[in-house]
Amino acid sequence: MNTIFSRLNVINEPELILRLQQDDAKAFDCLYYTYQNALFHNICKLTRDPIASEDILQETFIALWENRLSLDPQQGVLGWLFVVSYNKSVACLRKALKQACAELPANAELSDPLDDYPDMSEIQSRLILKAISQLSPQKRKVFELCKLQGKSYEETAKELDISRHTVKEYLMLSVQNIRTYIQQHPEYKSAYCCAGLLAALLSNQG
Repeated sequence: MNTIFSRLNVINEPELILRLQQDDAKAFDCLYYTYQNALFHNICKLTRDPIASEDILQETFIALWENRLSLDPQQGVLGWLFVVSYNKSVACLRKALKQACAELPANAELSDPLDDYPDMSEIQSRLILKAISQLSPQKRKVFELCKLQGKSYEETAKELDISRHTVKEYLMLSVQNIRTYIQQHPEYKSAYCCAGLLAALLSNQG
């Protein structure tokens, strides 16, 4: 990584987002290189197709650039990227399923294996991001490192200079808080309205 990226990496994320909103391409590159691996890992878990996952990753960051002015610098960007990549992954899977069904005999019956991954409406997506943003700064950082970046308890503890036990406790409380927040809001139409995204969020283990 060159000197410019090294300097950008030590700048906090809110400032990077502000630079992004000022059309700073270097800030965009820094966010891309910071989060591409974590996002690619999560996308692959859904699609199980590295080639399709790479396309979805690129589409997600294109969406980041196109929607940069609507971002909230204080909420961070990783949760937003995760939701967008999740939605795009589900759309890709549904397209592949539709193509597969088209090749079956006309009288063949096929259930939708994506029932556990319902499409996220804009309201539901905002609800997930709002739930994450309500966490305390330390709990949100633990949640993002463990669940969105896929880091272990040990790696997270070392990065934040806290104990492994504290990481595990913060993560458990974060998950409980997110579930409670979602269930207490009117946007939560049924027990499964956000089930697909929550399952993806909570699938990684420390």
